[in-house]
Amino acid sequence: MNIRSVQSSDYYTLSPLINEWWGGRNMSDKLPKLFFDHFTNTSLIMEKDGEIIGFLIGFLSQSKTNEAFIHFVGVHPDYRKQNIAKRLYDVFFHVVKQYHRNIVKCVTSPINEVSIAFHTNLGFRMEKGDKVIENISIHSNYGGENQDRVLFYKILP
Repeated sequence: MNIRSVQSSDYYTLSPLINEWWGGRNMSDKLPKLFFDHFTNTSLIMEKDGEIIGFLIGFLSQSKTNEAFIHFVGVHPDYRKQNIAKRLYDVFFHVVKQYHRNIVKCVTSPINEVSIAFHTNLGFRMEKGDKVIENISIHSNYGGENQDRVLFYKILP
């Protein structure tokens, strides 16, 4: 398995895969082509035998010069629970440290228990929201009307 930076042309290969990986849900609006054109230095693909098995789309914040943000991560269903996402995160952490960023942020849905556990296990902390449900700090309407989110941050060593 190898990890490499995304290329603009990867959009055409990865875009249909994410819909498949999420059980046929249309996820194309979550991953526009502009990410593959403008975030190539900080976005990653993991391949095995020439097949994409995981990806991480991240970027450096333009307004907060010590922060980076992980926008979207996916792992092929056949490769889940094999530390693919953790390896992608570790490489991302290394890359953003080269740009002198020491805070990484990301967002997930409050119903995504797997994502919440994953980020917590990686040392991410929840940002205090405006309400708490089942010990989860939530930011109301963060993703739009009726789209609550959990915000995470991690301070890199």
